[in-house]
Amino acid sequence: MNDDGFPAERLFNQGYSYTYDDVIFLPGYIDFPADDVNLSTKLSRNIPLSIPCVASPMDTVTETSMAVAMAALGGIGIVHYNNTISQQASIIRAAKSHKIPFSADLIFASPSDSIHSADEFANSPCIFVTESGNKQSKLLGYVSMSDWENLSNKEARISTYMNTSPVTLPSSYNFNDVAGYMASKNLDFVALVNEEEENGEVVNLVTSADMERIKGLPKLGLPSLGEDGKFLLGAAVGTRESDKERLEHLVKEGINAVVIDSSQGNSLYQINMIKHVKHTYPHLDVIGGNVVTNYQAENLIKQGVDGLRVGMGSGSICTTQEVCAVGRGQATAVYKVSSIAEQHGIPVIADGGISNSGHIVKALSLGASTVMMGSFLAGSNEAPGTYEYKNGLRVKKYRGMGSLEAMTKGSDARYLGDTAKLKIAQGVVGSVADKGSILKFIPYTMQAVKQGFQDLGASSLQSAHHLLRSGKLRLEVRTGAAQVEGGVHGLVGYDKRYF
Repeated sequence: MNDDGFPAERLFNQGYSYTYDDVIFLPGYIDFPADDVNLSTKLSRNIPLSIPCVASPMDTVTETSMAVAMAALGGIGIVHYNNTISQQASIIRAAKSHKIPFSADLIFASPSDSIHSADEFANSPCIFVTESGNKQSKLLGYVSMSDWENLSNKEARISTYMNTSPVTLPSSYNFNDVAGYMASKNLDFVALVNEEEENGEVVNLVTSADMERIKGLPKLGLPSLGEDGKFLLGAAVGTRESDKERLEHLVKEGINAVVIDSSQGNSLYQINMIKHVKHTYPHLDVIGGNVVTNYQAENLIKQGVDGLRVGMGSGSICTTQEVCAVGRGQATAVYKVSSIAEQHGIPVIADGGISNSGHIVKALSLGASTVMMGSFLAGSNEAPGTYEYKNGLRVKKYRGMGSLEAMTKGSDARYLGDTAKLKIAQGVVGSVADKGSILKFIPYTMQAVKQGFQDLGASSLQSAHHLLRSGKLRLEVRTGAAQVEGGVHGLVGYDKRYF
């Protein structure tokens, strides 16, 4: 008889709301190496992933660069909708046109423009010249930084000195194709164009420095690709009538899943939207939420959702529990909802509360199929926004979609507050430290997760879920002192690095 710890069913039925740091797993039996752990999973009923990572639909987390990088790693990004329909569609169209694991910031100008400052190049080696000065029009040429610096008359129109023979490659080329071509031609950079567009729209820019940087990163696993060979991509929409028109445009751009985005998903509005999606786009996987209780989950499962998003008030920038007194500790929420969802074959996305690899291990071992990350990804190169310095630390802005700043752009619909006379914030605006590229730290994070699963004696997510349901996975609650002991303590100072 196993007297160590408690099975999850007993631990989570005592009336306490536990979060990840409150609980700890007891070790199992190891008979396999960490590298043999299989992290393949499902985002939703019909979408497989190589790694259990999902980028959150937040406007400081997921746009083109994040979506492309996550898919290249084997995960998936969910593009936010705190923008116009055309802007969201453009983000998806750009991401879908990529075959390499990064997206560059592109700068465009028209032939009649002038370049007055080197700042106009930002971090790009060139400015592309198109007929109308935007990316949708025909490419005419480019101006390199070096050409502009050697120009005697900086007020001259671009048409008088631009290079009219730009070297381009199809955006369908993979990393090895592009790297090989650039090496053979000794090019410093090359533009990638979408050959499916009539004007050959420029969708990416690859430099020789990019090639060297990618070669030095950990080897990527299997990318997330659809049947058409393009990167898998999800998008979020709300529950307003106008979101039906938004969804129509997103489906045309080729999204693989739609997330009905709401902080409290058990509503008439969401149920009506789920019915609309299932009737109008039966091929499209629809993910409902957010939910934290069995009752909420069962209501959405009855409507035919293909996945559930779990979490309410657990994000680092979310104040829903504080403001509204509604929510649930994330560990309890994930266990409870996944227990019901599993009976119907519905994968669960643990959304919020992820700040280290141990939290990922806990979320997955408590029944989730994937974890959705916001702050964990927000400081990366791939997150939208620019870096700035605060108190000597390089940071990027990160804001909750319930913050007043985000709600002024339309995210108040997520909190069912777009028709309210008074706007009440359920989130804050903050900043997160520079983390570098997710192409580097996500592979290291996944290796740490594999080691966690090895310690549990689980060689896969499915194995971990079996240990959970059978009662072989044992847990205990940690006291405050135990939580302190489980972290770094007793030092005057230290440098905390995971890789």
